[in-house]
Amino acid sequence: MSIIRIGTRGSPLAVWQAEWVRSQLLALHPQYKVELVRIKTTGDKILDVPLAQVGGKGLFVKEIETSLLENQTDLAVHSMKDMPAEIPQGLCIGVVPERENPLDVLIARNGHSFDNLPKGARLGSSSLRRGAQVRHVRPDITIHPLRGNLDTRIRKLETEGLDAIVLAAAGVRRLGLEDRITEYIPENIMLPAIGQGALSIEMREDDDVTRDLIAPMDHRETRLAVESERAFLSRLEGGCQVPIAAHAKINGDKVDLAGLVAEVDGSVILRETITGPVDKHEELGVELANRLLERGGREILEHLLGKAVKDLT
Repeated sequence: MSIIRIGTRGSPLAVWQAEWVRSQLLALHPQYKVELVRIKTTGDKILDVPLAQVGGKGLFVKEIETSLLENQTDLAVHSMKDMPAEIPQGLCIGVVPERENPLDVLIARNGHSFDNLPKGARLGSSSLRRGAQVRHVRPDITIHPLRGNLDTRIRKLETEGLDAIVLAAAGVRRLGLEDRITEYIPENIMLPAIGQGALSIEMREDDDVTRDLIAPMDHRETRLAVESERAFLSRLEGGCQVPIAAHAKINGDKVDLAGLVAEVDGSVILRETITGPVDKHEELGVELANRLLERGGREILEHLLGKAVKDLT
């Protein structure tokens, strides 16, 4: 019997996601044995410092990618929003399963909606993207750092005296905690993170056997949407250090993409949308990024990143 080894973080949500992929693989290939390999990443070890200060989202995938490159695992399951713009040489995103709800949700202690949170409310979030958008709409709200696994963050709502927290809807739904959701925050208030709600199944680029095994799990519309968002991300050279967001929707042969670049304090929000043919989805992501750079995004990014954003020739 052949074995497929899936690398995953050890958090409840990460394990749920990896178990879901395992169940899909077993249904497709019952002759295989599928094992989970739990790997503790740097991001799991550093819980008291905002990601933007310690290297960004790549901290949640690096050790797992190393296990792939060293043939200790055959697949890796990540939250797509944790994937850096650049993927190590020799690896690729093999398939992208169908996306969960991409929105952010509010979980409020007293059942308040976002609009009705009390003046000066304490809101938990360590995401610069969420913080900037919250401050832009409600500058009276105080943002408090919030790290840890999803269940830990929900627990801190009570233990740290917060009025509300903001989380990705996908994780809350996947762990069966929908009853805790107070409100799905609409996109016009909070544009989601790039890739939010989607999974990334990463593999070795030259592993044709594994590629064939996982191919049926790919969801075309989700892949196209995510590739459009990630082209936007790549052009902006962004990560956790910059409040950027994007969400693409595939409508037949068209792509609708919304993107955002913001100042951390929410004083400036630059937002644009673009629509174009689905066979140009990645070019649309780059074009949208360029529009935002021209509108002032370049100055925001260069200030926050401490380096020049390259011109495209």
